[in-house]
Amino acid sequence: MRILSIQSSVAYGHVGNSAAVFPLQRIGIEVMPVATVQFSNHTGYGSWRGPMMSGEDVREIVMGIEERGGLAEVDAVLSGYQGGDSIGDAILDAVERVKHHSPEAIYACDPVLGNAKSGCHVAPEVQNLIRDRVVPRADLITPNQFELGFITGTSPDTLESTLASVDAARALGPSTVLVTSLERPDRAEGTIEMLAATGEGAWIVSTPLLPFKVNGSGDVTAALFTAHFRRSGDAADALARTTASVFALLERTYAAGARELRLVEAQEAYAHPDLRFEARQVR
Repeated sequence: MRILSIQSSVAYGHVGNSAAVFPLQRIGIEVMPVATVQFSNHTGYGSWRGPMMSGEDVREIVMGIEERGGLAEVDAVLSGYQGGDSIGDAILDAVERVKHHSPEAIYACDPVLGNAKSGCHVAPEVQNLIRDRVVPRADLITPNQFELGFITGTSPDTLESTLASVDAARALGPSTVLVTSLERPDRAEGTIEMLAATGEGAWIVSTPLLPFKVNGSGDVTAALFTAHFRRSGDAADALARTTASVFALLERTYAAGARELRLVEAQEAYAHPDLRFEARQVR
């Protein structure tokens, strides 16, 4: 199995490709990482060093892979944060090139826009890019609860309204939606949920809510769910496996009191997830 992953890259810590690539490799996926930035660290630290790539840089790298025959037998294109039209165009061009050589490939997009606490933290250009041009081209999207509402112009809150928002998202183009960081008012106290939906149904899984926030966990979630779902075609199984792996990663990171994901230390949780969280069908 082969994935073309077009995301940011950092030398210190784990976000973007620096979070997604190793877990994918640990479960046996051949990954071709293409960097959209090459920073010293993620921007949450307030300062960083290193260059941003242009859309033309990304396009050139993908074309070079194509010239080596590397876009044949690709199973998925994965993208995360998109800094503007230039990068967005390059990613959509890469999706088109991959699907020309690998018609069964899917495009999995993590539509990074913001969150419920801080709101939308990307420029209007990026908001329009994601909502109007990228999401309609995607086969799989992995928004958080806030991003799902922003994309669809809805207010997902209860299970029923979240399912309605998922239907609205699927009507835009993606056949599969994974909603991360779902916090319903009627959920069990001290828990957080994820919900996966396809044309065949919808499933929800609940885990304890750990009292901290760490960058990069969404990138790991999107990567593992994409790989598991592409491999099996079973959304419930992909949801259960992804949840088990990511919770174990977060649990280890929280226990260490670390600011950065304990990505390497948690590697057995990717290869051999403890399937202790049931994916319950809700539709």
